[in-house]
Amino acid sequence: MEQYIGIDIGTSSAKLTLINDAGEIRKESSREYEISQPKPGWKEIDPESWMDAVEEAMAELLSGEDPEHIGAIGVTGQMHTAVFLGWDGAPIRPALMWNDTRTMDLVKETKEKISKVPEVSYISNIISTGSPAINLLWLKKNELEQFRKMKTFLIGPDYIVFRLTGQCQTDYCEASTSSLFDLKTGTWSSKIREILGFPKKIYPKVKGSQETAGYVAEVWRRKFGFKNQVKVIVGTGDNPAAAISTGCFSNRYPVLSLGTSGVLMFPKEKMDFGTKGKNIMFSADGKNIMTLVQGVVQSTGSSFGWWVRQILKADDFSAETSEVDMESLGENNLIFYPHLAGDKTIYGDPALRGALIGIGTETTRQDITAAVMEGICFGVRQLTEVMHIGKTALQSLKVTGGGSKNEVWMQILADVLNTKVEQLESGAGAGYGIALMAASVSGRDVTLEQMVGRTVRTKKCFNPRRYHAELYEIKYQKYKKVYKALTDVFGDQKG
Repeated sequence: MEQYIGIDIGTSSAKLTLINDAGEIRKESSREYEISQPKPGWKEIDPESWMDAVEEAMAELLSGEDPEHIGAIGVTGQMHTAVFLGWDGAPIRPALMWNDTRTMDLVKETKEKISKVPEVSYISNIISTGSPAINLLWLKKNELEQFRKMKTFLIGPDYIVFRLTGQCQTDYCEASTSSLFDLKTGTWSSKIREILGFPKKIYPKVKGSQETAGYVAEVWRRKFGFKNQVKVIVGTGDNPAAAISTGCFSNRYPVLSLGTSGVLMFPKEKMDFGTKGKNIMFSADGKNIMTLVQGVVQSTGSSFGWWVRQILKADDFSAETSEVDMESLGENNLIFYPHLAGDKTIYGDPALRGALIGIGTETTRQDITAAVMEGICFGVRQLTEVMHIGKTALQSLKVTGGGSKNEVWMQILADVLNTKVEQLESGAGAGYGIALMAASVSGRDVTLEQMVGRTVRTKKCFNPRRYHAELYEIKYQKYKKVYKALTDVFGDQKG
């Protein structure tokens, strides 16, 4: 029986998943790495840290297994993170992360320039801090000598594919969310290239996610004991990969991934530039293109992590929520505003920050813990509204990611949205999705949709409680006024 490996290059760790022919998870492994933050708002990493983590996690994953049975490998991971390769194939500097905000001052000016060009004016709505386009522009303006040394740029997981195979390319997802791609023609935008002054030669080839990128190079084949001709597919970003594993694409329902950030994904028939959110192009074969609209609440898991780890100096997340009184949720006036690291989708305001409003001498540790989760859920609700995800589509919301494992959080989400929330089995994530994609190109008589159909499982359903839903409706209307209040107070500092 052949086996398949999915590699997920996350913000803080590399996660590897091994599945069999039936799509069942046999084993998982992971290794963490550190992000460098040399200045406030700067977030970067040596891409080799990813490869080192993959190497260690791969050795653990294959321990006790027969590596001769590995049939194909898929790679996914953080979208937007820009890797700059020199002519020798090595990174010329650390990669600029998706959540890096050093480019804040460049965004407004760049948006204005792009908005004046009718053919690509829609891109002005999606370019933001962390976009590969704006990160390349920062490199050109601040490290010109390094920029001139660059042969090509890659995005996040593309680098691991390059290291495994020696081949450089990206997929439609990574290209279409780079703010360098013309979503109307499905090609790199010559107009954007002219506006930003980039050379054409630095752009990688764009291929379908399930097309063959190459085969595992001999150095890695020998190291891990793989057979000859182990295929590595082009791969895709973590959100489309998660959408695959959750059935979002095949069943056309919305999915929320609660990780470091909260990403809401919803498939649509065609590009929709009239709503908030990024239009992601996805193509398995490089010919047939689908659209996934993505919106994000920048700080979800990171907001909860800030409260538990940095403020409470605790490590057990579940212990913090176990003391929350489920029956009194929504009864107090405490409001947490979760935009600790700015906002990309709802307001497009990278300078936005969070707030805790209504605190008093009677406020307890558990009150604030609940308020943090409530605030994140309010952010998700606002996201559904600005993305125009109607009541019919939101009859139930599938949720995956680390945050979905917390049942208190899931019940709050159901009450805030006033809809059923389905907690998916933990396997339904990006690494699993890309492993399924690798498996489905092995020539077996089974489609990706068939594999997904028999592997997507709901672990538990959470239904809204009428009393609490009514309380949260009142509280949510107050929550929506916070942005204007913060703007009135801090507007003079936000430029």
